[in-house]
Amino acid sequence: MAAPEAAPLAARAEAEAARGGAGDGMAALLLLLLLVAAGPGPGPGRADAERERRDALREELLLSPLPTGDVAATFQFRTRWDADLQRGSVSHYRLFPKALGRLVAALGVRELHLALTQGFWRTRYWGQPPLQAPAGAELWVWFQPTVPDVDKAWKELSNILSGIFCASLNFIDSTNTVIPTASFKPLGLANGTDHHLLRYAVLPREVVCTENLTPWKKLLPCGSKAGLAVLLKAERLFHSSYHSQAVHIRPICRDASCLAVSWELRQTLTVVFDFFSSGQGKKDWSLFKMFSRTLTDTCPLASQSKVYVDISPKNKETELLEVSPPPTSVHEAIVQGDRKTYAVYDLLSPSLFNTSRSLNVQLKWKRPQDSSEMPIPTLHAQRYVGGYGLQTGEICTLIYNTHPYRAFPVILLETVPWYLRLYVHTLTIITKGKENKPSYIHYQPAQDRRRPHLLEMLIQLPANSVTKITIQFERALLKWTEYPPDPNHGFYVGSSVLSALVPSVTAMKDVDVEQSPLFTSLFPSSDGSSYFVRLYTEPLLVNLPTPDFSMPYNVICLTCTVVAVCYGSFYNLLTRTFHVEEPSRGGLAKRLANVIRKFRGVPPL
Repeated sequence: MAAPEAAPLAARAEAEAARGGAGDGMAALLLLLLLVAAGPGPGPGRADAERERRDALREELLLSPLPTGDVAATFQFRTRWDADLQRGSVSHYRLFPKALGRLVAALGVRELHLALTQGFWRTRYWGQPPLQAPAGAELWVWFQPTVPDVDKAWKELSNILSGIFCASLNFIDSTNTVIPTASFKPLGLANGTDHHLLRYAVLPREVVCTENLTPWKKLLPCGSKAGLAVLLKAERLFHSSYHSQAVHIRPICRDASCLAVSWELRQTLTVVFDFFSSGQGKKDWSLFKMFSRTLTDTCPLASQSKVYVDISPKNKETELLEVSPPPTSVHEAIVQGDRKTYAVYDLLSPSLFNTSRSLNVQLKWKRPQDSSEMPIPTLHAQRYVGGYGLQTGEICTLIYNTHPYRAFPVILLETVPWYLRLYVHTLTIITKGKENKPSYIHYQPAQDRRRPHLLEMLIQLPANSVTKITIQFERALLKWTEYPPDPNHGFYVGSSVLSALVPSVTAMKDVDVEQSPLFTSLFPSSDGSSYFVRLYTEPLLVNLPTPDFSMPYNVICLTCTVVAVCYGSFYNLLTRTFHVEEPSRGGLAKRLANVIRKFRGVPPL
């Protein structure tokens, strides 16, 4: 109890002592002493309040004009909680979603990364994304060493997440789950890197729609009622070229000494708007054009709410972009090896909403952008299926290193379903016309109807080179019950995963993660000379030998017709009774007719 609250009660106790007798006075005096003793100190209510304030919410929106004239909008909502979820002693949830907190504690989850994506990020034309994900659904989880059965926990976790996000994650099983050894390392605190505690799965056929966005927004502390989340209008988000929403849970250091652990939840959403396909016909854009809404207020639970607009000049001489209204500040940072300049709008600043009740950020091009000014990313890749016929084929992957003088290694992860039988002896890696032997290779063969192929390689990419990786496969003939409802559409093969430390053009300095923007702190740089990049190639669509599913229908119809005709005839012969009737002589009319026919010379009836 606080001191101001104890003062009136103390005065009341003194008045009761003055009016009452000795017994009442003694009781009032004891009550007064208890109140004075409890007043100045922090009571249980204050301790609970301080415990509740251990969590914090940061939200930000990054608007990036792309070289092709499109616009990428990246939302990030970060909830940090200074609590130990693994001990299971947490009973009160304020900002952190209780559904996810109980899930982490019950199943022994150390890190969880879930992404639902519609479309494909075109790295060659859009540049490196802040956060990229493969088409469909991707889930990879690190479990605690104390988990007795990782496979059982993985299956239970996928089923629970399927219900939370209304996705088909319950279709994750042993046929599409792999255990990578080098591609996916923990992004948070990790005491060990035992890859047997890791599970990774991709569902490239998953379709993302509004029913997945709604539960994702409900996990936000303010929902979609205030703050940056008011822009998340489903009608506009899904009318875009690319849409990806993700959830990242990981343990982080509470302070610089890293003696205590905090838990971080990041909800990210990336969308790319194409104004040419939407009928706008102009590269000038604004928040209202993109989302059909503007920012009117902030989330009262957020400790930081900012909008970043990338106004970096394509060349150092002239600036191409002009933003309005004027930003509250300008931030410079080195992001993915390049020096970037951002116009910052702090929604918590009192001066931002003084002039108008809403914020509608507008960006105009000062002059048309030349296509020759499009920057080429240092690392990008593409993949396709070669060959002809329905018996054999070939998977080809092209990896580009456009750095003029630096070579660097890259880890390639290939996950191929079991019904494409790989011939590992046909694996070839060609760079500049010469064979390129991988420094590390890990291959786990598939088992029919039990597990997929897993291929991991560490490949050195020379400077300014193109590396071609090919491997041949044979198509299997499935059982007729294993085909999907639309077998002629084809079968999807998940995207390849590229992980690399790309050399930086500009030297990077160590920055405080809590003070830097959120889009720069998920993959922190280990040193100032390189930055981490994870890319995904296109998913593949492969045709398998497909039987004519109309033939069973024709056979059934013909068989039923023949059986009906034959069975009906035999049934009539076996069940009907036949009687022989002798012809009668007839009546008077017949006799008269025969007499007349006799005179006419006609045979009688």
